[in-house]
Amino acid sequence: MKEMPASHAYRLLEPGPIVLVTTALSGKVNVMTMGFHMMVQHAPPLIGCVIGPWDRSYGALRESRECVIAIPTVDLARTVVDIGNCSGEQVDKFKKFGLSPLPARDVAPPLIGECLANIECRIADDSMVETYNLFLLEAIRIWTDPDREERRTLHHRGDGSFTIDGEVVDLRKRMVKWRHLPA
Repeated sequence: MKEMPASHAYRLLEPGPIVLVTTALSGKVNVMTMGFHMMVQHAPPLIGCVIGPWDRSYGALRESRECVIAIPTVDLARTVVDIGNCSGEQVDKFKKFGLSPLPARDVAPPLIGECLANIECRIADDSMVETYNLFLLEAIRIWTDPDREERRTLHHRGDGSFTIDGEVVDLRKRMVKWRHLPA
């Protein structure tokens, strides 16, 4: 075994795919790249997300209390990184990156047409924002694109490199303790 800095724990435990977060405030939409998120509970479905005041989306999310989490696939990898490398203060990211904003049903921020899935969210708890920049979001509606051929997602390793989803291992029959959860 070789020791690594404890500050690199996120490189080993990054739980999910890189996502895009859309926000809307006063008619202006924005999209940001986010890697720090986690499922917190099943019902109601809560998602923990770290979005800090250094991101333009932070203020929009705090004020509007809603967003969309869009899940891009590997074919959008370069776009996802480029979105994270510019600010919505200077750039209309939807226009610059050719993203299709689609109307959401229950929130003002748009869905992203090029993504595999979009989750409409509202803030459920913002009591940890001041201390940790941690928002707890409740998923209120999910949209997926069943016709999308590319389904592999992108996972950031914390150092500018990424892994890509691969083979799916189906062990549902062994998960006897959790059968009561919805499929």
